[in-house]
Amino acid sequence: MSTATLPEGDWIRGITIRQPWATCILATKRVENRPAAWPWRGWLLLHSGKRLDRPALRDPLVATAIRGRELHLGAVIGAALLVDCHPDRGPEHCTSAWAQRGVHHLILHDVRELPLPVPATGALSAWKPTQHLVDQVLQQLPDLQR
Repeated sequence: MSTATLPEGDWIRGITIRQPWATCILATKRVENRPAAWPWRGWLLLHSGKRLDRPALRDPLVATAIRGRELHLGAVIGAALLVDCHPDRGPEHCTSAWAQRGVHHLILHDVRELPLPVPATGALSAWKPTQHLVDQVLQQLPDLQR
């Protein structure tokens, strides 16, 4: 993984994703589906929501991605670089098996898993983490520092 150079000031947000989808991002999923566009680009803390999407566990793509992994709830479990957000324009434009039709696709790169999840509260839209939470993440992922 590359070492990132981060801008001064306001450089990171959080995104809350229900399980098992959050763990799928840590494994192989690089497209997060959202109902609306996101103007934010940059680093995101990957926060697993407190609720589990039980029907998703039966999806073969999901089951393969999460096999052998713990599904942490209510915690920051990683970080990723959000590089793009575009509306669905069909499978010829976004070829990921994870891309749903009729929504916006958040394109993630440089996904990094935390060795130890950090308990936290998130929000449905992009949220600004506290400095304390960012400091806890940086203890485990020091190469995210400026």
